[in-house]
Amino acid sequence: MKIIFLDRDGVISRYTPNDYVKTWREFSFLPHAAAGCKLLTDADYRIVLISNQGGIRKGLFTEDDLADITARMIAELRIRGTDIHRAYYCIHTEEENCSCRKPKTGLFLKAEEELGPLDFSRTFFIGDTEMDVQAGKNTGSKTILVLSGKIRTPEETAAWKIKPDFIAKNLVEAAKIVLKNHENP
Repeated sequence: MKIIFLDRDGVISRYTPNDYVKTWREFSFLPHAAAGCKLLTDADYRIVLISNQGGIRKGLFTEDDLADITARMIAELRIRGTDIHRAYYCIHTEEENCSCRKPKTGLFLKAEEELGPLDFSRTFFIGDTEMDVQAGKNTGSKTILVLSGKIRTPEETAAWKIKPDFIAKNLVEAAKIVLKNHENP
């Protein structure tokens, strides 16, 4: 089974600085997101979302709101010929110091528990922040930073202690990197 891990905001949906996507009306697909997901789906990857959504614990939206956004996002992607296999969210705030909030690996381990043994060294994690790169590295995955979210230029990574394996403009370019560097499981 080929698994690919993706962050949601800034990778699939538009990044909202200093805010959260709290309702479906606030959700907006990035221009290349569906095409990138389709490339991965067509190559038999199972797409697994790993996303921090601490706005729930802050009382900005509910778990039902998040479930509605996820269901509608998945439905829209299915219409476009692709699928999200699973979605895992950390609803805790940074202050709660839980084991599932990226850059910690709890959600990745939950995915492995539910999907079966994974060789993380043969997986990729695609995200738009330093935290995503750290999370991927913490699991032993290869990492791709997309410049379609919080981080917009490679120069913004200059001071990072942990660097991404690859940098891509968007999810289509990231998917092409995955396909070019893919190893058979």
